Amino acid sequence: MIVAACALLNEAGAVLIAKRPLGRPLAGLWEFPGGKVEAGEEPEEALIRELAEELGIEIAKGDLTPLTFASHAYPDFHLLMPVYLCRRWRGSITANEGQELAFVRPEELRRYGMPPADEPLKIALPGLLRV
Repeated sequence: MIVAACALLNEAGAVLIAKRPLGRPLAGLWEFPGGKVEAGEEPEEALIRELAEELGIEIAKGDLTPLTFASHAYPDFHLLMPVYLCRRWRGSITANEGQELAFVRPEELRRYGMPPADEPLKIALPGLLRV
């Protein structure tokens, strides 16, 4: 399964994370916004769609920069997750799916429980996101 994720970085150098709501798999864990790449869809297109749905923001494809990736074998599937960096978007970020949102300094990511696929990113992103 391919899931695209985005490190939305604000002007202060903090990255947006979202808490998975109750009733969903891995509820209560924090993750980078994004979602499943549908058949025939490019990862960038999936992110543009997912971030509009989840956060109510518009992102231009040219504002997504490939950053890193994660690969993790869950019991029922293998997840491959390209992660993109985005520093520019239009609109105000809104929790359209009832999720809790937080902008955190990259070095503070270690304080947040995240799904297994995201765990290695907590270590890698602070170095990758230095501005």
